[in-house]
Amino acid sequence: MLKYAAAKGKPMIISTGMANLGEIEDAITAIKSVGNEDIILLHCNSLYPTPVKIVNLKAIETMRTAFKVPIGFSDHTLGIHVPIAAVAMGASVIEKHFTLDRTLPGPDHSFAIEPDELKEMVKYIREVEKAKGSGIKEKSELEGEEMYVKARRSIHAKVDILKGTKITRGMLIVKRPGYGIKPKFIDVVIGKEAKKDIKEDEWITWEMV
Repeated sequence: MLKYAAAKGKPMIISTGMANLGEIEDAITAIKSVGNEDIILLHCNSLYPTPVKIVNLKAIETMRTAFKVPIGFSDHTLGIHVPIAAVAMGASVIEKHFTLDRTLPGPDHSFAIEPDELKEMVKYIREVEKAKGSGIKEKSELEGEEMYVKARRSIHAKVDILKGTKITRGMLIVKRPGYGIKPKFIDVVIGKEAKKDIKEDEWITWEMV
């Protein structure tokens, strides 16, 4: 069946409920044997509804590492929080049972989400996608230089320091903002002489010592 479907040349979205890695590999081999490389795997729990304790979202990363294809999540938990978490953990596709009314008769309506919940789920998934970012650890442009300096700490005068005074550790304190000398240079500042009167709580710059 997999070979027949794969031979149509369409993208293959394969749910993996109750399957182990070996069985998933067999499915991928069958699909690729007819020349179809366009595969997405869905991590899935075949229990309706699925209790959160067996969801095992970490399997998303395991499958992505093992098979080098996009991984999604076929979700049967109650609510919308678990699929949102799945996106945060790398899921690129979400399958979710959807109904117009959970009170309708039938086996799947009771754990499906209704229109308002679907809308909310998509909204939060889009926000999570934006929040994931590039992975590069750096200051963003929106944070700006002013916020960067204000949020950092620098060396301040803990007490009034008169001009000509030899600075000791007890005269110094490290706190925000970061307009003064960086805290990592505190040992360099200790022992230097104040070139001017430095008021208590004033940040200390190199020009002052």
